[in-house]
Amino acid sequence: MILSNLEIQRALDSGKLVIEPEPLPRTPVSENRYCPYDTHSVDLKLHPLISVPEGGSFVHDPMKGGPIDVIYKHSGKHTLTPRQPFSLEPGVFILARTLERIELPTDRGKPYLAARIEGKSSLARCGILVHFTAPTVHPGFRGSLSLEMINFGPVAVLLRPHMPIAQLIIEQVTGELFENPSQFQDQSTPEGK
Repeated sequence: MILSNLEIQRALDSGKLVIEPEPLPRTPVSENRYCPYDTHSVDLKLHPLISVPEGGSFVHDPMKGGPIDVIYKHSGKHTLTPRQPFSLEPGVFILARTLERIELPTDRGKPYLAARIEGKSSLARCGILVHFTAPTVHPGFRGSLSLEMINFGPVAVLLRPHMPIAQLIIEQVTGELFENPSQFQDQSTPEGK
């Protein structure tokens, strides 16, 4: 079952869902004022730090697991500011993360919550894919959410700090579960470290 915007807010109030900083305002104040809550999702914002992976002769072996050190070591770091956004050029791939830290605690009892992170259609219509694989956020996860982004459009698109970048959809998980923490638990970089 997917939670409505009011159920998302109840989950925040009860501590079954943590989003820090909390998306505000909770309701539209006026017709022209931005509200991060859609009918069944909540917007997340772009963290100012992004990484641009660089090419080279190195190889990453995904079967080894653990942090993606080769990507971390071979990426250019950029800090976005309101005066200095990042121009995401056509064909360029970057790693970013959400400004918000997400937590789906399992110590608050059933029903447990899981989430999916999806790109925003307003960016997709410009050719920007945001978080295009592995959208699942498992019960028990805590940390910021990494965003794999690429521009498939014909023109550059400016990325600004704190702009709405993705939407989080919250779901209930039925039944019992056992803990199996993600390799990205408590991540605080776009690469998952």
